[in-house]
Amino acid sequence: MSSTDATPETAPSEDMLIIHGGTPLEGEVHVRGAKNLVSKAMVAALLGTSPSVLRSVPAIRDVEVVTGLLRVHGVDVELDGDTLYMDPTSVESAGVEEINVHAGTSRIPILLCGPLLHRLGRAFIPDLGGCNIGGRPIDFHLDALRKFGAVVDKDSDGTHLSAPNGLHGIRYELEYPSVGATEQVLLTAVMAKGTTELRNAAIEPEIIDLICILQKMGAIIKVHTNRVIEIVGVDELKGYSHRALPDRIEAASWASAALATQGSVYVRGAQQTDMMTFLNVFRSIGGAYEVNDDPNEGGIRFWHPGTPLKPVALETDVHPGLMTDWQQPIVVALTQADGLSIMHETVYENRFGYTSELRRMGANIELYSDCLGGTPCRWGRRNFLHSAVIAGPSKLHAADLQIPDLRAGFSHLIAAMAAEGTSRVYGVDRYITRGYENFEAKLLGLGAKIERPTSSLADRR
Repeated sequence: MSSTDATPETAPSEDMLIIHGGTPLEGEVHVRGAKNLVSKAMVAALLGTSPSVLRSVPAIRDVEVVTGLLRVHGVDVELDGDTLYMDPTSVESAGVEEINVHAGTSRIPILLCGPLLHRLGRAFIPDLGGCNIGGRPIDFHLDALRKFGAVVDKDSDGTHLSAPNGLHGIRYELEYPSVGATEQVLLTAVMAKGTTELRNAAIEPEIIDLICILQKMGAIIKVHTNRVIEIVGVDELKGYSHRALPDRIEAASWASAALATQGSVYVRGAQQTDMMTFLNVFRSIGGAYEVNDDPNEGGIRFWHPGTPLKPVALETDVHPGLMTDWQQPIVVALTQADGLSIMHETVYENRFGYTSELRRMGANIELYSDCLGGTPCRWGRRNFLHSAVIAGPSKLHAADLQIPDLRAGFSHLIAAMAAEGTSRVYGVDRYITRGYENFEAKLLGLGAKIERPTSSLADRR
C-alpha cells in the first residue's frame, strides 16, 4: 500500500498528531510570505543574470523542494533567517535522475520550463505531484509552451522540451483564468521575442506580486482591464530584491480556527486589502475582526463574539471572488452555525472529499452534483459532487482522521480542536508542512493541547 493510500490503521505513527479538543485558541501567530507566491518567485530568479533576494520566506516544505530543484540546475541558494539569496549566474542542465528526486513532491517543475528554455534551450519535467483535489492537467502548460515555439517530447522518464528556434510572443486566451497557466505564460513571455497577449488571465494578488517581481527584473508587463495581460519580451533580465506579500490563505485558516473554537487569534502580518472578500464572509457568519494597519506590528485580530453564528450561502470563484483555498476552513466553522449553509465550489471539481471525515465527527454535511446557492458553473452538468449543504450547529466529537490534502488537512486540525475528546490526525508531515510554517509551535502558542506520539515537538518545525 502506498503512502497516499494509507489509512489511520496503516499510516506511520510518527506522521500523526494527537489533539485534545475543546479548548478555545487564544493568542497571536505571525504569517510570512505567501506559499503561492514564494515558490514562483524562486523560479523567476532563474531568468536573471545576477543574484536575487527574496524576503519574508516561510519555512515550509515547498520552499525546500524548489530549493532542491534550483540547486540541481546550478543555482546557488542560501537561506538566512527568512531571507533567501539566489545566484543563477551558473545555471546548467540537470540529469533526469537528479530532477526525478523531486518527482511526485510538487507541481512546480512545470513552471521551470520557460526560464530553462531561455537560459539553456532545453528543460525536463518529471512526473508531477500535488494535492488530489481535482484535475490539474499539464496539457494547457504544454500547449502554451508549444505555441511559444517549444518542441515537446514525452518519454517514459518524463517530458523533454527544447527550443531549437528560440521562443516567440503569442496571442493566447485561457478557457478558464487558471493561476498556473497564467504563471506559465508570464515566466515564458518575458524573454520571448515580440509581444505576448494573454486573455482571460488570472489576476490573484500572488499573480500581481509575481508581475511586480518580473518588472523589477526589467520585464515590460501591462495589466489591462478585462483580464488581459500584455508582455513585451526583453533580451535580458537582472536579479531582484523583493518582500513577498503575506499568505492570505494561512491568515484565513487561523481566523476560521478562532471562530470554530470560540477563541481569539491575532494574525500578525495579515493584510486587509487582499482579504476583503474573506472578511465580508467572516463578518456575515457572525465573526468579529479588527484591523491594525501599523507598518511594523500590523495584522488582523479575529474572534468569536459569543453570539450564535449565522448560516450563509457561498460560492468559490477566481479573484476577487471567494478563494477556493478558503473554502475548507470556512466549512468547518459553518458546522457551528445555526441553520443551513451552502458552499458551491466552482474552481475544483473534487474538493469536498475531506467532508467524509467531518461527517464521522458528527458534522451534518450533504454533497450534491447540482449548482446550489449560486449561478450555474462548469461542473454543473458533469456529475461532480461540488455543492455542499451544511446543517448546524453540530456537536463535533473526536475521531481518527486521515488528511487527504494540504488545505483540507488544516481544516481537519481545526475540527479536531473544536471537537470534544482526543483525535488522532494522520498525514500532518506529508501535507501540513507543505504550506504552514511552524504550525505545531503556533498551535501550542495559542493554547492548543497537542502532542506527538513519539518524537518531541522540539525536533519538528
